[in-house]
Amino acid sequence: MSHSATHHPDGVTLAVRAKPRASKSRVLGEREGALEVALAAPPVDGEANAELIRTLADHFGVARSQVQIAAGKSGKNKVVRLIGANLGDIERRLTEQPR
Repeated sequence: MSHSATHHPDGVTLAVRAKPRASKSRVLGEREGALEVALAAPPVDGEANAELIRTLADHFGVARSQVQIAAGKSGKNKVVRLIGANLGDIERRLTEQPR
């Protein structure tokens, strides 16, 4: 079972640790109870948050409109909600090899 993903009445909540200014945006995997995500964007003017939404939507196969940053918009540690997502589906994608 995944430690970073939990059921929420609106979908699934994820603990995320953003790593801005990476060479490529990608999901790195879970570490210490959070999903680490490398972002090829600086943490300036919301660019990293927008890139995080794009990266998570692509990784989990959901629309960008379904990805919401619920907490931590200005920090590296965030809580992200995947609206309408199924916990079982998200956990399966979390156990897949990183792309």
